[in-house]
Amino acid sequence: MEYPRFLLTAGASGSGKTLITCGILQAFCSRGLNTVSFKCGPDYIDPMFHSRVIGTKSRNLDTFFTDEDTTRYLLAKNAKGADISVIEGVMGYYDGLGGVSEKASAYDLARVTGTPAVLIVNGKGMSLSILAYIKGFLELYPDSRIQGVILNQVSPMLYPKLAELIVQRLGIAVYGYVPVMKELHLESRHLGLVLPEEIKDLKNSLNQLAEVLEKTLDLDGLLELAHRAEAFEPKVPEFLRDPLVPAREEKDGSFEAVQVKEESDSPVIAVARDEAFCFFYEDNLELLRQMGARLTFFSPLRDKKLPKADGLLLCGGYPELHAKQLSENKTMRESIQRAVRDGLPCMAECGGFMYLLEEMEDMEGVLWPMAGALPGSAYRTEKLGRFGYISLTPQKDTMLGTDVGTIKGHEFHYFDSTCCGDSFLATKPVGKRSWPCIRGNDTCIAGFPHLYYYSNPEVPRRFLKKCREAGSLC
Repeated sequence: MEYPRFLLTAGASGSGKTLITCGILQAFCSRGLNTVSFKCGPDYIDPMFHSRVIGTKSRNLDTFFTDEDTTRYLLAKNAKGADISVIEGVMGYYDGLGGVSEKASAYDLARVTGTPAVLIVNGKGMSLSILAYIKGFLELYPDSRIQGVILNQVSPMLYPKLAELIVQRLGIAVYGYVPVMKELHLESRHLGLVLPEEIKDLKNSLNQLAEVLEKTLDLDGLLELAHRAEAFEPKVPEFLRDPLVPAREEKDGSFEAVQVKEESDSPVIAVARDEAFCFFYEDNLELLRQMGARLTFFSPLRDKKLPKADGLLLCGGYPELHAKQLSENKTMRESIQRAVRDGLPCMAECGGFMYLLEEMEDMEGVLWPMAGALPGSAYRTEKLGRFGYISLTPQKDTMLGTDVGTIKGHEFHYFDSTCCGDSFLATKPVGKRSWPCIRGNDTCIAGFPHLYYYSNPEVPRRFLKKCREAGSLC
């Protein structure tokens, strides 16, 4: 099957990938194209920017989290019916595991999915040296997959001469340039870019950017390149063929969730979702639905109590930026404390784990009472702790059980806890570093790691099994 697509990459973070990706997405949408987007790697915020442009959820693709067949399946599943898919790379093109491997890099994703790549080159302060820069990326690996370049922050006067030299000497396409636009930039904070909702007139700014890119980029050429992406036949993961998963296979090989007839077999999962809790892998949520769950969203910031549910999911986000409001919502804190202590099955990650503790520091170091469902405090540190990809192996008989096997995830936080737990062992994929993590008991697992369900589907399945057994306790 054909899934028209290309990948936008760069030599390093800060080269303009996200802004240019959003501008191109907006330009395609303005043309009336059915456009979908993906983000390479464990990133929550960049897909939020994509979503603001295309009006639907952007997805992640990650060759550390999933094997090659599953990675291609997720691409096909989410690109189904689209006119064009745009994939944004991560960090530098070849930057992968541990900083010493190309595994899980944007290059690795392009290789696994047969996707042509376009290298965004930040030309600020360079002229002819741009050719040496591009040549290095083309030749580091014989199958670089780089089919063209976009020159960022170059002048309209210099661009035609540079483009001609690049085509003549390197034999590679040039898909245009992005001029210096000082009024357009994306601000960052401690966990990456600020959220789209915090940027005034973002949609208007992206529309303006798209209008500029219509004039300075060869968008028709990029569309033609997308149609040269390798065709492939997606293989449905074996676990989705399990009769315990209430899903049906469509004619095109994809799977759609089936409405479960017995309401008792369709547990309701309360999912915290607001400005404080906004870090989700959309494919995680969709997999829960495919496995029979009904998701109901609520706000720990604004709602008065936990909705009636058979399970609770607290993901990461920025609770430290909203600690005062979270703390002052006492009825919600008490509702969650009571439900978790009474045995409501719960999975909590990073910021969600911090919220379950007795108290949490905000960004100014002020301690605020939190839900108090778990003992301990969360406090701010001066640098990233236990940063990057990890494999998690159960060490104790908790809600998921020691037989659940290894699940992959990542950690990315400037906070720590007085009681991180020891129910799992986290191991880095490169090197020998490992550490205990995650507090677990018969009904709850909570800790700093973010989990990716497709890396071990037994994890969400075991969670939902526990929710079915527990019944409605709220």
